Amino acid sequence: MPTVARCGSWRSRLSAERAVAAGIGLSDVAFDGDSVLWQESRPTEKGRNVVMRRAAGGTLHELSPASFNARTRVHEYGGCAYLMHGGVLVFSHFADQRLYRAGAGQPPQAITPDSGGALRYADLCADAARGLLWAVREDHRGSGEPRNGLVALNARGDAAGGRVAAEGHDFYAAPRLSPDGRQLAWLSWNHPDMPWDGCELWLAEVDAQGVLQQPRRLAGGRDEAVQQPRWSPDGRLHFISDRSGWWNLYRWTEAGAEALCPMAAEFGQPMWNLGLATYAFASSRQLVCCVGRQAVSQLALLDTETLELRTLDTPFSSFGSVAANAGRVLFTAASPLQPSSVCLLQLDDGGIETLRRGSTIDADAQDTSVAEPVAFPGAGSATAHAFYYAPRNRDFAIPPGERPPLLVMSHGGPTAMAVDAYRAGVQYWSSRGIAVLDVNYGGSSGFGRAYRQRLDGAWGVADVLDCIHGARFLAARGDVDARRLIIRGGSAGGFTTLSALAFHDAFACGTSLYGIGDLELLAADTHKFEARYLDRLVGPYPAARERYLARSPIHHLDGLRRPLLLLQGAEDQVVPPEQSRRMHAALKARGVPVAYLEFEGEQHGFRQLKNIVRALEAEAYFYSRVLGFELADAVEPLAIDNLQL
Repeated sequence: MPTVARCGSWRSRLSAERAVAAGIGLSDVAFDGDSVLWQESRPTEKGRNVVMRRAAGGTLHELSPASFNARTRVHEYGGCAYLMHGGVLVFSHFADQRLYRAGAGQPPQAITPDSGGALRYADLCADAARGLLWAVREDHRGSGEPRNGLVALNARGDAAGGRVAAEGHDFYAAPRLSPDGRQLAWLSWNHPDMPWDGCELWLAEVDAQGVLQQPRRLAGGRDEAVQQPRWSPDGRLHFISDRSGWWNLYRWTEAGAEALCPMAAEFGQPMWNLGLATYAFASSRQLVCCVGRQAVSQLALLDTETLELRTLDTPFSSFGSVAANAGRVLFTAASPLQPSSVCLLQLDDGGIETLRRGSTIDADAQDTSVAEPVAFPGAGSATAHAFYYAPRNRDFAIPPGERPPLLVMSHGGPTAMAVDAYRAGVQYWSSRGIAVLDVNYGGSSGFGRAYRQRLDGAWGVADVLDCIHGARFLAARGDVDARRLIIRGGSAGGFTTLSALAFHDAFACGTSLYGIGDLELLAADTHKFEARYLDRLVGPYPAARERYLARSPIHHLDGLRRPLLLLQGAEDQVVPPEQSRRMHAALKARGVPVAYLEFEGEQHGFRQLKNIVRALEAEAYFYSRVLGFELADAVEPLAIDNLQL
């Protein structure tokens, strides 16, 4: 019989260390002949990124040596830091941002100059016929904003760091060479747009020396976000555009852009990381794609001649990176009962092989809370969406008459998306008797362009109200205790958390992970990629300065009276630690219960095992002290200023 015990005090099989150590990040899948590749981000190795290769016989190899971290800092968020072509690996090393080349059995050799990290490379594309590599380069050698552009590099070594092939726009991405090597497609966009707001697709001829000729814009603009240019094996250019209001598939013809499968569904995702890949070609006629509806995805096969779309039978509901080759599909995916994994699917018989699991945890249905999709009236009575996780632990039951605390999760971005896939970070709470609501507030991806645009000019208002209304919806339904509502979030989600606590009284406490407290400071002191992001979300600065001040929690601490935990990376370049430090000092001086932890060696998002574990346990301890329940785990105490119980 289950033990009846107060919510929050349940003993869970999922310790913080197990939840964190068991999980690795999986991304950027690729084929090289019969071999398959992917990247792993390992918390147990201080967040080191490793390029993995599985040979045709099934043998696994670490291609990037232990002394290397295959990660790029282009746009700070990076992505697509490696390329494997013809058995030769090229990758960006995080420590110096140089590109390294390693042939079979050979140690990596630098092929770009030592710039002290000022030259950064990503989104590599091989041009074997010319002996070149095409890449996005970010140049920090001058004053002011770094210069972004496309460069052509000598693949065996380039002392100049690349020859600029395209420049003049603020940002570049996705250089993709046609199968015959005669044309190059790429993306570009300018301030103040983010690539999911407005992005252009360009095409140029490539001469024998690798010089681009007659570049022309094919699609995209301020009100159309284009992404993922790809060439079919027979040389036809494809891309994704949200010109219809949804990220749908198109191909370029002499008559213009042809919609391949128009529908109210998302075939793409916001391009936070370079190398985004949600579709690929298994043959000239077979296009494999991810199709998302209301934050739940399926894998599908599109016949490019008949334009018939057929859903593929898989157990997954969330897909990441996708690659295909000769009837095989390689992808990362997860389901409510399976953590993210690298999988290989055979199109002829539908067989799926799991090559690498992102977690050693075997999710048990009796101990795993499966997400319930909920919809509720949000800001302005518009429908908002979320996933609800009820407490679940086979060994414990909720006492009669008690309702569990609710932890409302506000995702980052804010143009990110909560999905229903298994996440140890959610199960950590639900298995302890704390319910979780993962909110896709207005502004989230996965619901079309109009839903994303709900946050234009309304950041700090619409997202906050959606989180509050979602929590109150569950309380009114009788699922959770309205007096024990918690909100937490990281980065943009941290801003939502701080705003909810500063301007409303719905939540009993909250946790901000590297969250934004001062919008004006963020506008003046952040990296290039997001330097003008707030123009749409808040308003152009400094013209809208009064709105920045009115929306910044740091200027409204008289309303922030609920306990707050601040977690921060000391080397964060996206949201500098000064914001969290100022918030902590100000709340402490005002007598508000507040705790602050800053982690050395961490940037925007924690990567090191010990720090992630400490942050998670500190958060659990904080809630136990504020809400008055006893943790079953023995955790290191956290100093909470001004807390009187």
